[in-house]
Amino acid sequence: MSVWPQLRESRTVRAGTAPGTVLRCGLADTMFADLSVSVVLFFERALDEDRLAAGLAKALERIPVFAGRLRTVDGVLEAVCDDSGVPMVSYRVHGTLAESMGRVTAPGALHVDPVGAPAARTGDGPLFTVRVTRTGDGGTVLGCSWHHAIGDLNSFALLLRAWSAAVEGEELPEAELVEDQDALLDRVLPAEDTGRPGFRLPDPVERALLDREVAAGPRANRTVQLYFGEAEIARMSAEFGAAAGVRVSAGDAVCAHVLHTVRELDGDAETRWLTVPVNARRPLGLSPALIGNLLGDIHLPYTPADGPAALAGALRTAVQGYTEDHLNLRSNLRYLAELGRARLGACVPLGFDPARRRFSFSNWSRFGLYRASFQGQRPVFFSPAANYPLPWVSWSVEGFAGTGMLTTVVLPARLVARLRGVEGRAALHRYRDPADELPELLAAVPKVL
Repeated sequence: MSVWPQLRESRTVRAGTAPGTVLRCGLADTMFADLSVSVVLFFERALDEDRLAAGLAKALERIPVFAGRLRTVDGVLEAVCDDSGVPMVSYRVHGTLAESMGRVTAPGALHVDPVGAPAARTGDGPLFTVRVTRTGDGGTVLGCSWHHAIGDLNSFALLLRAWSAAVEGEELPEAELVEDQDALLDRVLPAEDTGRPGFRLPDPVERALLDREVAAGPRANRTVQLYFGEAEIARMSAEFGAAAGVRVSAGDAVCAHVLHTVRELDGDAETRWLTVPVNARRPLGLSPALIGNLLGDIHLPYTPADGPAALAGALRTAVQGYTEDHLNLRSNLRYLAELGRARLGACVPLGFDPARRRFSFSNWSRFGLYRASFQGQRPVFFSPAANYPLPWVSWSVEGFAGTGMLTTVVLPARLVARLRGVEGRAALHRYRDPADELPELLAAVPKVL
């Protein structure tokens, strides 16, 4: 009797050349050294694994750090571009593509082989993995996982674009490796910024609370996905922008609406904080082709009584005034340098504060993820995978076939149950019109609200 999922093939993909470049990870990179990021792309038809592997090999030649290994030398984390390679495995499953979409955030969904970050930081594992799954109805699930210390989502998007171009026989995009992340930032950052570092060192009492929160995560929290259509987003954006007196983006509107609705259903009227990561390349005048973690963040207070329009407007103002009012990368470097690399593991970002229900909103839209093409096919669905279920964390990206917006959010189980109920669905989609045209796939994936 066969066991499903059924392994079809296993290989290691290499560029075939090892430049030997050594990248000195920055202090912020080192903060991510125990984290990996996993995402999944879904395609309606079968993809040829040999062509995928050949294309990935060419992409790794352009961006070799993804095929490298980490090491620590004199207390400094380094990434060595030694072409150790990327594990790529192929599986077959009985179920349909839509069924796989519905399980994408479920623990044990088996769409991805997550990079073992703690082991990889010592050189004992890969920095990037690929899992290709053929579904029973002829679809393909492409699961990717990478070590956070080598790059942010912008970095993965560059690899994906290079991989796509190689498979399609197109010119590969430019990509730039950073040999010393902190030295780069030291050259481009102003001498002074807000003076507010984005990290903190918990005292023993808070550390114990955080450890308990992490340990209880799988039991206490659930992940839910929300889809907002184009017309729905346009209505909330117009309403919020008019009330705030500023033109808000789709991301601003969705963030404000989701956070307000969650707080409303939770019966929580307190003023609490929102953290929004920012791709710092553009505001710092850096090349969008830079590989690495070039992330800043915005921190805003929010009181539900003010309404979602006030939050959307405040977020748009903060994004536009990021370098003047929220830039803190110089302060981060100073804080972490004073703390010392040996104690970085004891630090936590300000955005991780579950006891105070601090909400984190990562906007993954506009990175071109749906423009990736393999053998003429573009993904019909993209999603983060089942990363560790820490509460009050969310990610938003374009939805089915690149339309609307899909928000993946982790919340306490009791609150997810309210979102899934009649009252919760009505509150989430108060800006949806029954006549709105929605993607056909949405009906096929009922777990997406």
